[in-house]
Amino acid sequence: MGALSKSPWIIHYDGSSCNGCDIEVLAVLMPRFDLERFGVVNTGNPKHADILLLTGSINHQNAPIVKSIYDQMPEPKVVMAVGICATSGGIFRECYNVLGGADKVVPVDIYVPGCAVRPEALIDAAVQAVGLLDKKRAAALAAEKEKE
Repeated sequence: MGALSKSPWIIHYDGSSCNGCDIEVLAVLMPRFDLERFGVVNTGNPKHADILLLTGSINHQNAPIVKSIYDQMPEPKVVMAVGICATSGGIFRECYNVLGGADKVVPVDIYVPGCAVRPEALIDAAVQAVGLLDKKRAAALAAEKEKE
């Protein structure tokens, strides 16, 4: 993470999961694993979020919700697909109502496989997301200066 990193805010949305990954996400946000030590803060408002963390497979009912959350987030933003269901649809991908992973609806930057995903993998992915967010921010600033 750069010296000038902004503390990114993360919003979590559970598509249609078994709650295994959600339990691990909550564990990472609690004091034992303490994701906040890297500056990541949980929020419930997409208009304040920098990182969208998705768990569970995407189906016909939640696809518009995921897209709406993504569209409300300000640029730059990073999307994390957490768990095998969010990355590919997992064991539910053959179900009639499942579209697949999160990348069927929104562009995914970081994939975190696992069933359920390990807290250490989540922490590593969050640190990668912060770094990617810094790169996207720098690229946007450079593009803005180039326009001037």
